[in-house]
Amino acid sequence: MTVTVYVPRDSSALALGANEVAKAIVRQAEARGIELRLVRNGSRGMFWLEPLVEVATVRGRVAYGPVVVEDVPGLFDAGFASGAPHALLRGVTDEIAFLKNQERLTFARVGITDPVSLDDYLAHDGFAGLRRALCMAPAQVVQEVLDSGLRGRGGAAFPTGVKWKTVLEAPAPQKYVVCNADEGDSGTFSDRMVMENDPFMLIEGMAIAAIAVGATRGYIYVRSEYPHAFAVLHEAVASAYMAGYLGARLCGSAHAFELEVRKGAGAYVCGEETAMLESLEGKRGIVRAKPPLPAIAGLFGQPSVINNVITLAAVALIMARGAPFYQNHGMGRSRGTLPFQLAGNIKQGGLVEKAFGLTLRELLVDFGGGSANGRPIRAVQVGGPLGAYLPESQFDTPMDYESFAAIGAAVGHGGIVVFDDSVNMATQARYAMAFCAAESCGKCTPCRIGSTRGVETLDKIIANEKRAQQIDLLRDLCDLMQNGSLCAMGGMTPFPVLSALNHFPEDFGASAQTAAPTTMPATSKGRS
Repeated sequence: MTVTVYVPRDSSALALGANEVAKAIVRQAEARGIELRLVRNGSRGMFWLEPLVEVATVRGRVAYGPVVVEDVPGLFDAGFASGAPHALLRGVTDEIAFLKNQERLTFARVGITDPVSLDDYLAHDGFAGLRRALCMAPAQVVQEVLDSGLRGRGGAAFPTGVKWKTVLEAPAPQKYVVCNADEGDSGTFSDRMVMENDPFMLIEGMAIAAIAVGATRGYIYVRSEYPHAFAVLHEAVASAYMAGYLGARLCGSAHAFELEVRKGAGAYVCGEETAMLESLEGKRGIVRAKPPLPAIAGLFGQPSVINNVITLAAVALIMARGAPFYQNHGMGRSRGTLPFQLAGNIKQGGLVEKAFGLTLRELLVDFGGGSANGRPIRAVQVGGPLGAYLPESQFDTPMDYESFAAIGAAVGHGGIVVFDDSVNMATQARYAMAFCAAESCGKCTPCRIGSTRGVETLDKIIANEKRAQQIDLLRDLCDLMQNGSLCAMGGMTPFPVLSALNHFPEDFGASAQTAAPTTMPATSKGRS
């Protein structure tokens, strides 16, 4: 009887030796005369257990992890080929609490299928959404996305259907669909996981977007630091072309859609949609002034849909299952699910897809298991390096766009970075300003000069040089950056700085009584 074993090909698992483990499993099976079928699946998102090896049994897939090469002979001796007990046994994979308690909609296939197997994708409802879209008028597809309540998952949270409707109604000889896969926020990896572990879902979402707005060309702008994602996408795109899911006649229809994968220029600011467009056009990645909006004059001056990976991946699901199915998840104006990413000082780091509405504390404790070193969690940064630092008193805030905006924070791309009670928040505030100074495109003065002056001011605060005066100056500077910057790079840098100052005044040599109100005006100048 053939034994089927799954070893992840996700780059997180590869970094921890998954390729070597896979080779060791093959060698042991050959030496023991065991007929083996090895499948290189995607990661389940439980990074503290990587490499996570699964075996198909009559009970379902059984998981062992984290497995290193030295463990493989002992696993075979124990009978892991039949799911037998071992010190590394984690039980039936689907019953592991971290996975069982999620709502995996967008990530339903991730970790289950072979990412580059088109047959696997089709066997798990792949391209069902595209086939449905091909039977609808473009305006009907746009309305379906509008009715779902889907908002951009890249940070700005702009209603996806509204953006698509604008492009649909814009007259032009050529329209584009651009996927912003320049995932550069700290603590984020959901885009990478989709590209590496379920690339056909992204291709399907982009093809649906093309049908909806009348676009015939598309580009996936992948950050240069993602070589595995880049390679997997190239392989998946080639397979999609061969099978007729891309090209001159999508699935034999009259719709055409040509898709290319492009490597990013290595700048954080290229995650901002207009800077990304400049880079795609072969220019230096600097932010464009708006208007005109990219939906009117985007890539090469033509109307362009620009969404990030998770947004487009969700579209494939929405079209396959229908808008009401997706709309029934979430709360308020935050509909559907978001893949939250746990990183930093956390015991169980990884990806958690849940409907909007659970609390930050539930993510940190129920899924994350608390800090990795057992110390109390003092602060959590949500939404990347430009996200606010939240104190323990705000951990019960529901994870949805409006609730976070009400406390001067942003859910953003769903990245969560955890800090224990040894962190110095003044140092973290300085890091935010220094990051902005290093990554600013330099086009606008508030961001270019403000961030540099911010670092200098924070250095004086930390050194106790006229501290009270410098804190007032820092607040004024943040106000200028927030309201005067051209894009989110400078406009959101005040979020981490002011949240650190407001919630942790003692680290700045101030008392809690002198801290300013914790709310800040929300900004819509996020990443696409």
